[in-house]
Amino acid sequence: MPRLFTALQIPEEICAELHGLHQPLPGARWMQPADYHLTLRFAGDINSGVAREFVANLASVEVDAFEVTVNGLGAFGGNDPHSIWAGVVPNPALDALARAHEKAARDAGLPPDKRPFTPHITLARLKTARVEDVAKFLTRYSGYRSEPFFVAQAVLMSSRPSAGGGPYAIEDRFPLRGGLYLSDDPEAAWQAD
Repeated sequence: MPRLFTALQIPEEICAELHGLHQPLPGARWMQPADYHLTLRFAGDINSGVAREFVANLASVEVDAFEVTVNGLGAFGGNDPHSIWAGVVPNPALDALARAHEKAARDAGLPPDKRPFTPHITLARLKTARVEDVAKFLTRYSGYRSEPFFVAQAVLMSSRPSAGGGPYAIEDRFPLRGGLYLSDDPEAAWQAD
């Protein structure tokens, strides 16, 4: 069974910018730009009944479309770093969407997420990376900031169990209120047909 999670997609131009930050870093396995996303709620390996209820709950989420700006880089793991990520500017609308997805998961019978919502885009998985090398990389690119991008939808994604995630597939889409009409993205018309 695939692992399920909800996420925001990252526009191609921002994926290209983030990919352009890559540099040789011993112990880093860089994610492919096509796999960049911002996770809202990880569900994991769940049975089909719970998955159907989760999807039904997600379809009833009512949150307005909003903008997100990618800002700054960081690492998880402290003195034993295990991933490098790009963060986002604090955003109440994004937080509201994450809370709504948490509620949808809990109403479907999933246990509460034990970790607080920390919006980020994973850029690299680290194994045996030296903290000094990671710190040097983060210092070099800490000033990264994207142009704001419009979020018209959330997606349900899946991945097959593997080391470090990916490749990912979109299983379903959930438009945000007003997103289809305010988006400049011609692909947002997928729901309008």
